[in-house]
Amino acid sequence: MQSSSNSRLLYLDWMRGLAALIMLVGHTFHSFTRIDLRDSGPYMLSQFIGGMPPAIFLFLTGVTLAFLMDGRQRKGLPPAACVAEALRRAGYLLAIAFLFRLQLWLFGLPKSPWTDLLRVDILNSMALAAAVMGPLALLRTAQRVRAAAALGLGIAVAAPLVSQLDWSMAPALLKAYLAPDYASFGFFPWAAFLAFGLSAGSLVRLSRPEQMERTMQWAALTGTGLIAGGNFFGSLPYSLYIKSDFWLDSPALILIKLGVIFWLAAFAYLWTHAAPAASWSWIRQLGTTSLLVYWAHVELVYGRWFWAWKENLTLAQVAIASLAVVALMLALSTAKTWWQNNGAPPAAVQWLMARRLPAPRRVSGD
Repeated sequence: MQSSSNSRLLYLDWMRGLAALIMLVGHTFHSFTRIDLRDSGPYMLSQFIGGMPPAIFLFLTGVTLAFLMDGRQRKGLPPAACVAEALRRAGYLLAIAFLFRLQLWLFGLPKSPWTDLLRVDILNSMALAAAVMGPLALLRTAQRVRAAAALGLGIAVAAPLVSQLDWSMAPALLKAYLAPDYASFGFFPWAAFLAFGLSAGSLVRLSRPEQMERTMQWAALTGTGLIAGGNFFGSLPYSLYIKSDFWLDSPALILIKLGVIFWLAAFAYLWTHAAPAASWSWIRQLGTTSLLVYWAHVELVYGRWFWAWKENLTLAQVAIASLAVVALMLALSTAKTWWQNNGAPPAAVQWLMARRLPAPRRVSGD
C-alpha cells in the first residue's frame, strides 16, 4: 500500500489517495451516523461508494507486486529468488496485519476479546493473495500478464461455488480466510483484484513511456466494456449458479468494480500528467502514506476515543466529522513525509511558498 521509490508513478499514488479519501468518509459515516438515519440517501451513498477502496488497494498491491517481480527479473535474479522475494513481500504484509490487529486489541482492553486478534482484515487478504500468486514470478513478464488475468477471472468465477460449500465442519479461521463473507475479506472473491492488478502492472512494465497514453486509452475503453458487461450479466433473470449473492460473491460485481478501477487509472493518469510536475496534490499526499492513514484512522474512528459520538450524530454533524478526520489524516501524512525528508519542508509548504506574491518594490524617494 506504500512505495518509497523515487521513481514512483504519480498516478498510482493519486489512486491510492482517492481510495483513502473515500475510505475515510465512508468509515466515519459508518461509525457515527445515528441508526435511524441509515436509510437516508447520503449514508447509503457513502457506503455504496465505500465498497471501492478495498478493491483499489488490492489492485494496486498487485501492481506493485508486478513491478517487484519484473524488477528482480531485470536484475538477473534466478526464478527461485524472484519467488522468494515475492513471498517475503507477502510475509511483510502478514506481519503488518497481525501488528495492526494486536494494536487494536491492546487499545481496546479490557473489552476487546482475544478473538479480535484473528480477524481477517484487508491486510490479511493481501498477504494471502500475494503468497498464492508468488509462484507467478517464475514466468516472464509477458506471460504473467495473461496468467494473472486468467487467475483473477478464475477466482471471481469460483467465488459463488465456494460460498455454496458446506463450511460447518471447517475451522472458523479457515473459512474467514477463504470463503466470501460480509464480516471478512476472504480470498474468494477479493484476491481477484490483486491478480488483476498483477496482470495490469506487468502490462505497464512492458509499455514504453511513449505508449502509456495509448495504454490508458485502452484501459478506459476496457473499463467501459467491463462495467457494461458486468451490469448486463448481473441483471439477467437466470444464473449459472444455484445460489449467488450479487453484493457478496457475484463475478458480475467484480467485473464492474474492475471496470471502475480501470476508469480511475485512466483519469488519474490524465490528471497527474496535466498538472505541473512540481505541483503538490493533497490527494496524492494521502496516497503516499496510505498504510499509516489506514492504520491511524481505524483507531480514531472505531476506537474508544469518541465513543460518545458512535451512532449518535446527525448527517450534518457526520459530514463535519468527516472533514475533520480527513484534515487530521492529511496533517499526519504530511508530518510523516516531513520526518522522512529529514526536516525538509513538506511538499505542501513548498507548494504554498512557491505561490507567495512577491513583496512590493520600494520606489526611490519613498
